[in-house]
Amino acid sequence: MAATVKDIAQRAGCGVATVSSYLNGGNVRPGNREKIRQAISELHYEVNETARQLKTNRTRMIGAVIPELNSTFCASVLSEIEDILRQHGYAMLVCDCRTDSVREREAVDFLLKRRVDGLFVLPVDETGSNLRKFIRTGKPVVLIDRQIEGLDVDTVCVDNRAAIRSAVDLLVQKGHSRIGMIAGPSGINAARQRMRGYIEGCEKNGICQNRDLIFQGDDSIESGTAGIETLIKMHPDMTAVVISNYRMTMGAMIGANESGIMIPQQLSVVGFDNPQFARAVHPRLTIVNQPVDEIGERAAKIMLERLGDVDAPEGSMDGSEDCANPECGHRHIWLTTAILEGGSVLDRS
Repeated sequence: MAATVKDIAQRAGCGVATVSSYLNGGNVRPGNREKIRQAISELHYEVNETARQLKTNRTRMIGAVIPELNSTFCASVLSEIEDILRQHGYAMLVCDCRTDSVREREAVDFLLKRRVDGLFVLPVDETGSNLRKFIRTGKPVVLIDRQIEGLDVDTVCVDNRAAIRSAVDLLVQKGHSRIGMIAGPSGINAARQRMRGYIEGCEKNGICQNRDLIFQGDDSIESGTAGIETLIKMHPDMTAVVISNYRMTMGAMIGANESGIMIPQQLSVVGFDNPQFARAVHPRLTIVNQPVDEIGERAAKIMLERLGDVDAPEGSMDGSEDCANPECGHRHIWLTTAILEGGSVLDRS
């Protein structure tokens, strides 16, 4: 005869309610949690997922829609989220929309039909129209990396403007004044914010910001290669360049190598993200580094909080936090980046 919850409770020396809470991913004291886990193993207990879903109206599945599955940033953030969700009895269902708005809408509809309990999205469509149907269900939605104006959901992002301003500040401190930028597409909010950060950094430091020193691409390796080659050709007096995302950083380094540009002797470079890639480049690349683990952790904890699986944290969190809509209580988390210095910036001061 199959073991029951009562059998588990008796073997573990706990109440039935405690065992039920454990099985449903609730908060259980570590000592009881270990006793229950041991009892489940000894009695070979298997949860009837179908019955549990009908009883709780929960699938214990969280959906995620991302622009590119092969993105290092996306993979790192999702890995952190998955680790935390798994500890609370949730699994993830991930959809790659190939940076396509139509595929994004289809992915959200698919996850809605799968009755996921919540949704993480690194949005492609900036109108928010792809998400409104899911939002109307009342289930939680957490946006990561990109905010959508007018959409009342929780968000976890970095301060992209401050991130690029800090890169410009570093280059100016090292004596550079002819600083170019390889920027992402204007259709992405994060790319626009990074562009603003570059312009603000130039203005703050009294640099005559020349729009010709900006190459705007499409967030690809090929675009990064084209960007560095174009800027070098058009502005041979340019001494430094800031790159606003990881793929374009990789492409720019490929372009610099193929063009025979010596870094940092001829051109100083500040890239974006991926410390592992920065270490693989010679000389080691100076980068703006996003706190990917913290982004994932914050996003996961907000989701669990919305689902009632963890308590809301007391007081403010690290980084800056701004609730733009206090009535509905949605949280907008802005985290800070850091400059990881390598050997790709020449000190000309």
